[in-house]
Amino acid sequence: MSATSTPVLSMREIFDASPVVNVAEAEYRRLLGYPSHYAPGERAEELAAWARHWFAEHGRPWIYLSEAELELVGNGVLRIGGKEFQSRQLHDHLQQLGARRVMLMAVSAGRECEEHARQLWEAAKPDEYFFLEMFGSAVVEHLVAATNSRVCDLAEREGLMAVPHYSPGYGGWDIAEQNKLFALITGSAKRLLPGPLEVLTSGMLRPKKSLLAVIGLAPAVARAAGAVSAGPCESCSFSPCQYRRRAYRYDGRVATATEQPKTHSAEFPTVSRLSAVAYTVSARALKKWAGERVSLVPRADGGVEACFRFDGTTCSNSGQPLAFEYIVSLGPPELGRPILRADCRPAPGDEGHKKMCAYLSDADALMTAIAGERPPLLDRPLDDIFTWSRTSASSGCHCAADGRAHKWGLALEAIHYTLAHPEISVSTSVSSSS
Repeated sequence: MSATSTPVLSMREIFDASPVVNVAEAEYRRLLGYPSHYAPGERAEELAAWARHWFAEHGRPWIYLSEAELELVGNGVLRIGGKEFQSRQLHDHLQQLGARRVMLMAVSAGRECEEHARQLWEAAKPDEYFFLEMFGSAVVEHLVAATNSRVCDLAEREGLMAVPHYSPGYGGWDIAEQNKLFALITGSAKRLLPGPLEVLTSGMLRPKKSLLAVIGLAPAVARAAGAVSAGPCESCSFSPCQYRRRAYRYDGRVATATEQPKTHSAEFPTVSRLSAVAYTVSARALKKWAGERVSLVPRADGGVEACFRFDGTTCSNSGQPLAFEYIVSLGPPELGRPILRADCRPAPGDEGHKKMCAYLSDADALMTAIAGERPPLLDRPLDDIFTWSRTSASSGCHCAADGRAHKWGLALEAIHYTLAHPEISVSTSVSSSS
């Protein structure tokens, strides 16, 4: 498919180191987790106003746009600016609309917001941390919406329309291609962007409050024909997301963890498996654990730091009580909650693990084994807990590898259940009365 038939836009590249930021109150409250009809309390309103004021004084947001050629090779392969990408969903969508060119977008709330939020956390100010983190997220969403509108205005002059943006990590586009997209945006000469930005090997961005995306340019007749596709929320199947603005457009019924949709392709499941009920642990136990043993701390990038406390007993010494903590770092919901990091260690102050038979036999070897084992499902979506095959072990100790794997399964199921049932989870956000 040739990329030369569509005219080049009048502005090939846009730098904006000081875009206007006007975050809508409703959008900010949505990211804070408040229902649309709920009025936050005085303390929450005070913190929200403080975060706005701080960002207005110290935030350094920025926007970058550049135009690139597009070739739809086929079989899910796109060639953007001469570089090859793989995304059947994006490929077919752009093909359907007749897109011939794209705009490459990079936006960021700036590193100042992230750095100050970290300082607040280290200073034991979780309320201020949370409100500033969420305002940074709101800034990115505002910048993306404003930039899309900017591209729409620019494209209209040429008889084109802007297709809703799409980013690596959205459904059907592997987050691993984030590095390739970043390299395309910065170019071989390592173009300086309006602000600092780098991509980690995991595909995550730094600063976290940033986004890379592709905006398709298609003939404006597609709009008249009603062919404009849904935005990211309508293409994302993560069902318990508290930040959702629109319903998942393929949602029609609840599928189990192993069930494939009957009316849609596997690429577009009717609902995320996060709403499935195929847990190995009883719902009663999971509900209790969600309220008592699982804690969740939201991150600025939409991810979560989760902790599950396992309380068990040794298999010897008359069953001495012990406690381990499972610390799991999860990516944002639009990426499928991938397990980025995971760690198992004795809970603070626990002495029971020293009574395990393997510890008494060779303490160093056991603790080295626990610390050195690769956590299960690393870099995979949390939903994969439903298809992970593991040996059941009733012992409460951590002496054997099979027993440790079994307890990892308990921890991940408990965290999974808690995310799917936020109404019973341990809340780490600031309440209206705090």
